[in-house]
Amino acid sequence: MNTSKGPFFYNGRISWDSYERGAGGQVMGMGPLGVEHVGENGFVCRLVVLDAVAYKKSKGAISSTVEMLPIPTKAGDPGIVTEDDVKGMIKAQGMSDIGAGDCVALHTGQGNTWGNARYKSLTSEQRAAARAIFAQGEPGFGISACQYMASKDIALTMGDTSANDAQPGGEEEDYAVPCHTEMMTRRGIWNLENVDTESLVKAGIKEGAFIWAPLRMIGATGSPGNPVVLY
Repeated sequence: MNTSKGPFFYNGRISWDSYERGAGGQVMGMGPLGVEHVGENGFVCRLVVLDAVAYKKSKGAISSTVEMLPIPTKAGDPGIVTEDDVKGMIKAQGMSDIGAGDCVALHTGQGNTWGNARYKSLTSEQRAAARAIFAQGEPGFGISACQYMASKDIALTMGDTSANDAQPGGEEEDYAVPCHTEMMTRRGIWNLENVDTESLVKAGIKEGAFIWAPLRMIGATGSPGNPVVLY
């Protein structure tokens, strides 16, 4: 998070003070904020799957024939998932409320465009079209949803887009990727991107046991992984 004092990382650390440095001051990694520290324990939590596509269809916010939320360009667009949407999905899906330590997955449908289920069978033209959609922006959580989930003390968010933040349009004008700021930087809540939520939704999974650990890459800011859901 960029501030007048410099770029902040989690727990009030200025970025250049967090770096682990080698010979000549060369940056070697993230020191105490490296992903290897989380990799020692990993995550085991209750998974809550929020199917935003089905919910927005049920409310008449999007066409019944589409498979993904639209990319939002301004506040109020249906591609923005708000606090009220999160509460509505929990109620509509018949689940108990989000609680401390939960991991929350958001299905927007955008990941269907390049997911494993279809990407290998796409032509070069179709792949180019998928990349073009990816470059335009993405549906996702608005700031109110992230503040609400943070107030519930969740452990992690995940989704089928590149950030899980609604962009370029959001609930607040000129506030780019607000959930990264509100949840990761300020509260240390983790975020997994480009997750295959389509397979969960198709299987009718609303809740499960989520298990994942990042690779213990020393000093890295993040890591690939292969999450597992038991249900």
